[in-house]
Amino acid sequence: MGRLFGTDGVRGLANRELTCDLAYKLGQAGAYVLTGEKHKPRILIGRDTRISGDMLEAALAAGICSVGADAIVVGVLPTPAIAYLARHYGADAGAVISASHNPMEYNGIKFFNSQGYKLPDELENRIEDIILDKAEELPLSEGADLGRIVRIDDAVDEYVEFLKSTIEGDLKGFRIALDCANGAAYEAAPRLFEALGAEVHTISNEPNGVNINAGCGSTHPEKLQEFVKELGADVGLAFDGDADRLIAVDEKGEIVDGDQIMVMCALCMSERGVLKDNTVVTTVMSNLGLDLALKKAGLTSVKTKVGDRYVLEKMLDGGFSIGGEQSGHIIFLDHNTTGDGLLTALQMLGVMKRSGDKLSKLAAQMKKYPQVLVNARVSEQKKHSYADDPVIREEIGKIESRFKDEGRVLIRPSGTEPLVRVMIEGADQKEIEEYAVKLARLIEERLG
Repeated sequence: MGRLFGTDGVRGLANRELTCDLAYKLGQAGAYVLTGEKHKPRILIGRDTRISGDMLEAALAAGICSVGADAIVVGVLPTPAIAYLARHYGADAGAVISASHNPMEYNGIKFFNSQGYKLPDELENRIEDIILDKAEELPLSEGADLGRIVRIDDAVDEYVEFLKSTIEGDLKGFRIALDCANGAAYEAAPRLFEALGAEVHTISNEPNGVNINAGCGSTHPEKLQEFVKELGADVGLAFDGDADRLIAVDEKGEIVDGDQIMVMCALCMSERGVLKDNTVVTTVMSNLGLDLALKKAGLTSVKTKVGDRYVLEKMLDGGFSIGGEQSGHIIFLDHNTTGDGLLTALQMLGVMKRSGDKLSKLAAQMKKYPQVLVNARVSEQKKHSYADDPVIREEIGKIESRFKDEGRVLIRPSGTEPLVRVMIEGADQKEIEEYAVKLARLIEERLG
């Protein structure tokens, strides 16, 4: 059996790959590894709205209780809420049952430590070794030493109060359109923005277990774009299934992505003197326009591999304040330990309130360069060897020379599929499309 943990916990088709048996074992091993020798440890459990969540929550909680830990069940809440509440309630760890922006038939389980940080590889490997290889014998509890399931019904209130504390004043005068993706934000998001005095209009906030992310949310913001224009809203906010990311829509119905949000927030933070080392942490997939906008303002961008865990590692290493991805997964480390779509929305709205500017004007501080991404389907064994092929290497060199002054070329293998991703940025959309398709086809021919 292969590795259980990917870049964001354990994921798979619910009841086929991510089974109740596996969830039970993850509960056992996770509680054992994350709580050490404490007499009665406490593990917080939250989930999104997927129909499989009830089943997996029961199995995970049973596993936790079987090794003598208490399972503190808080119900449907955004992933970042669990990171915060683990600290707030003094829990020994947190667990989230969610597959984020993926279709409803998938689900996942990921852990946070007591400080709300995702687990390092060595802890995930230890949990995995216990489950797959029986590397350590788990001390199963009996009698009065068994754990209990404790349910907290007002955890959403605690999370909303925390979020309200991260901005100054209120949001009176804002007309806000929300798309909750029929997911974990369906209750917290409307409650938060209404509590701050905004006029709130919401779509995709009637989860039924099977409609999470279905044609809505941050990966499908088209309905929200139309909704914003119909309402005459000041801003639209689209979250994904577990609400750890945000894609915004300006008053004209245009998309404002994570790169643009980071630029406007970083510029404002710099003006206020709260941007550590005037630095923003981004991934190699961020738009070239982000780097140019930050450079123009005298700010620095530090690059990482794709994945929020790499962004967080770099932020912790340097003590940086803000970092994130184009997808809208943005970390404000002064407030929370993971990407938080609702928190990101508040920080963005705070910039709008301080400046008095419309979102379209703030977003225009960054000029987006056309960006084309083409996947080359190759054999799994060869996807890392594109740079070793002399023909491919020569072609990449030619394209890099063409775009060195007004764009860039990025080639990277997929972490989960037999694909090599070809991304080219440049001033001319048609030209970069032609180059990207040509290079992707060449890679397929040579490595297919």
